[in-house]
Amino acid sequence: MTQGTIEKDAVTARISRLVENLMEKESWFREKLDLEEMVSYISGLAKAKFSPEELQAIDDEDLTERIDKVMAVHAVGGMLDDLTPEEMEIFDAAVEGR
Repeated sequence: MTQGTIEKDAVTARISRLVENLMEKESWFREKLDLEEMVSYISGLAKAKFSPEELQAIDDEDLTERIDKVMAVHAVGGMLDDLTPEEMEIFDAAVEGR
């Protein structure tokens, strides 16, 4: 394994641990999100935005807050998929202020 691969694996392991902790604390996340999909998605975002060194410099509390926000957006977005066409029309009307 190269040093870069080891660093990327460490990043994924850290993100996985933080996502698992958030899912343990929030039953809502467990109901709406898939653990493996979230780890993969957030790892991809993190690796695209930060070098492994930059990511390691972010403390767990800050990184957890960032991950929590991403997970919340995904969980809320998935809720709209559960609406019937009638409910979606009511939702759209409410958003548009009708």
